[in-house]
Amino acid sequence: MEPDQTSTPTTPTTPTTPTTPTTLTTSIAPTAPTTGVTLNPAARTVGAPRGSGFWVVGAVLVLLMLSSSVPSALYVLYQQEWGLSSGTITVVFALYAVTVLAGLLLFGSLSDTLGRRPVLGAGLVLAIVSMGLFAGSQGLGMLLAARAVQGLAVGLATGAMGAALLELTPRSRPALGAQVNSAGPTVGIGLGGIGAGLLVQYAPAPTALSYLLLIGAFALSLAGVARMPESAPGAGGGFRVVPRRIRIPAAVRGRFAVLVLTIVAVWSVGGFYLSLGPHLALSLLQSTNYLVGGATVALLAGAATAAQLLLGATEALRTAVIGLLGLLAGLGLVLLSLGTGSAALFLVATAVLGSGWGAAFLGSFRALSALAEPEHRGELTAAVYVFAYLAMSVPAVLAGMLTNIHGLHRTSVGFMAAVAAVCTLALLVTLRLAARTRAEGRTA
Repeated sequence: MEPDQTSTPTTPTTPTTPTTPTTLTTSIAPTAPTTGVTLNPAARTVGAPRGSGFWVVGAVLVLLMLSSSVPSALYVLYQQEWGLSSGTITVVFALYAVTVLAGLLLFGSLSDTLGRRPVLGAGLVLAIVSMGLFAGSQGLGMLLAARAVQGLAVGLATGAMGAALLELTPRSRPALGAQVNSAGPTVGIGLGGIGAGLLVQYAPAPTALSYLLLIGAFALSLAGVARMPESAPGAGGGFRVVPRRIRIPAAVRGRFAVLVLTIVAVWSVGGFYLSLGPHLALSLLQSTNYLVGGATVALLAGAATAAQLLLGATEALRTAVIGLLGLLAGLGLVLLSLGTGSAALFLVATAVLGSGWGAAFLGSFRALSALAEPEHRGELTAAVYVFAYLAMSVPAVLAGMLTNIHGLHRTSVGFMAAVAAVCTLALLVTLRLAARTRAEGRTA
């Protein structure tokens, strides 16, 4: 997620460039990427290509993230048609997160040597294969295969997308690459949720049409990628897989432990909403309209995008604190809506929660990405990815299993209360870190 991504980030992307000196600040979104990078002047040749290639890559980013959220709007339908339990649905969701992480860690730097175009092209081919598997799914086995291939496609393409957007940024708008990297993932997730909800509710072939349309969109994007210029400074090398090392520099482990609490809280909420959120919304609204489920995902992602755009220039730790306060307010409202059975309050709570989600992730990831020296930042970012994707998948799977035992309503109350406790702890330690940072005369 599709955790992206940097100095103005929001969702995961893999920093790249072992071959070129860079100053990198990255941010992820376990379903997707965000990277803000300032390349060393020597890394760009004087006529580095820009223009249409930038928008092609931006479209690929939005489409991949859009496709990652389409199944969320269909999970309720799969449950009804195939008799799947909530626990099984969350396993399907978790498989996507695990394969995205595997793709990021194994192939995150592949485009530095092979080139952005071939890696993006391979990612799009895998995305088309996954859409075909989704469209032809008749049961759990095909659904799991489709989700796994989709996760690998996103993981493979993420690093290439983040780097290409920064390399192809129009010279007249130098901040545009980081902005698209930051907002693209949540925009895609939101559009996927609402678009799939509309098609499922009002169009024929509800479990196939969304995916067939995406096959066409990915095919057009593949043609665009084939025509765009290569932008990687070290392109032309052979196929070389350099797995990301999971290492946290000893000097920053204390700060890392503080900030990663926010990452865990943020993506626990994201995983729950992307897997069980539509089902919960339909239950509270006592509705059979599948658009409601997709709109819930879109509302969460849309509010996150708005918060990230509004707070993009705010200092990182302050943004994280604002986000954590928003998360706590949103979780409190969700609990209140579950206690009162108020559907309207649940929608308000989702919007507040989304705002906190976006701001907390943006602030914590920017602060985390600044902890390591540039030569070690990829290692630290890989460690963040691990925590983010585990937080997105493991709690969601546990919640799904508990739903089979205690029901969706009681499980949701317990889950939100547990996440609120993590948020409270994260807020307290982040406030202490911010005070210590100010006392040391640093910015973060």
